[in-house]
Amino acid sequence: MCCYVIVTGRSLAWTLLSLLAFMAVLSAVITPRWLVSPPGTIDTTNGTELYSPTVGIYNRCIKLFGRNHCGNFNMEGLATDSSVFPGCWKASLFFMALGLTVMGITVVAALLGCCVQSVGRKSIFNLAGVAQAVAGIIYLLGMILYPAGWGAERVQRICGMDAYAFYPASCTLGWAFYCAVFGVMLTFVCAVFSNQAEKSTASDKVQDKMNEGKSLICLV
Repeated sequence: MCCYVIVTGRSLAWTLLSLLAFMAVLSAVITPRWLVSPPGTIDTTNGTELYSPTVGIYNRCIKLFGRNHCGNFNMEGLATDSSVFPGCWKASLFFMALGLTVMGITVVAALLGCCVQSVGRKSIFNLAGVAQAVAGIIYLLGMILYPAGWGAERVQRICGMDAYAFYPASCTLGWAFYCAVFGVMLTFVCAVFSNQAEKSTASDKVQDKMNEGKSLICLV
């Protein structure tokens, strides 16, 4: 049972940053805009129209029957044939999903941190900070494996036959890739900032409020 509810400016900031980092990476992973092909043309009833096919880790967007069509190409998950779902992208999806799982646990820990400050005599903030650092490293593995798969046939079809690992030929990086980079960087920031959150909830001011018998403690 929770005896004290402690919320400080730094612990609240860490919680919000952790949630933002999680949402940034999650949004990037589920969005098929990691690679954007150069604009092409397609015949429509009103003439020709420019369009740019895009591809993500496990999904893509193309023009189909004159309409934008977005869908997954990992029909059988990680068991999907590598000619359809490149092996490097399978590994990338695995590591990004694993990192999100770890990061999701730390977000829950951050939300619980206002009333549960320790687990097994270990600060919940420090434990979460270590987990966030681990999540960041796992993310990095996924981020590196994605461009390693740019030599796949799927990429060459929209980016050009001269595309190869770490070189996307005529394609450009989409906003989802940069969103993932932002989320990974913010994850490491959260891992460092967790120490400040821990110090703020264990400060003398908090102890004074506890000695006064207050169970709800809010400090800037």
